[in-house]
Amino acid sequence: MKRLCILLMIAIGAFAQTAPPAPAKKAATAPAKSAAPAKKEEPTPDRPPGLYWIINTSMGTITAQLYEKEAPGAVANFVALTRGTKAAKDKSGAMTKRPYFTNLTFHRVIPTFMIQTGDGQAGDGTGDCGFTIKDEIVSTLKYDKPGVLGLARLNQRNTGACQFFITVKDYISLNGEYTIFGQVVDGQDVVDKIAHVARDGNDKPRTPVKLISATIKRYGPPPAAPAAPAKKAATPAPKKAPAKQ
Repeated sequence: MKRLCILLMIAIGAFAQTAPPAPAKKAATAPAKSAAPAKKEEPTPDRPPGLYWIINTSMGTITAQLYEKEAPGAVANFVALTRGTKAAKDKSGAMTKRPYFTNLTFHRVIPTFMIQTGDGQAGDGTGDCGFTIKDEIVSTLKYDKPGVLGLARLNQRNTGACQFFITVKDYISLNGEYTIFGQVVDGQDVVDKIAHVARDGNDKPRTPVKLISATIKRYGPPPAAPAAPAKKAATPAPKKAPAKQ
């Protein structure tokens, strides 16, 4: 009987023991999200690699590829003006840095020729930017099709700056005279619509047509920088003949 009581007490003690506490569960944490890489604009059949100028007008959008290799000076000028990194005259005549191609007027439109804008001062083609750039005439670029972007200038060479025109048709008489710096790749129908609006005796639209804004966009990588020319080894100075004794 005594032995039976001892066994019973041992059994009760075994059941009374508590299991060791379960290890605390760690809160599940989601891996930190890494910053999304900047999206690169990949070239497509419609947009081969290059620099593009998107011109938003009150009648639609015009997109042109810029000839940065053939006319680097003109392209750099228009890119800087578009982005507001280059100072140009405003309506008050002050030189200011601002996105230049904003709320400008197409002041000259001819349905069989071209449309013109870029006068941010007077708005009628008589204004100037406060600077000029050099012409870049390239024999392989011609006014042989619609949509050619040309640098407007005075009757003298190297007097262009901010005003530009877009051709409606081929106009070969301009070849060798006016810098070509781009070609319309989308929106030529918009160019044609602007060219055919009602105009006054000075070819200015009777109802204003506006260049609302412009942006620059690159597709694909930028062109490789030209390699620096190799330095020529210095030629030793010729030895002097010994003086005669």
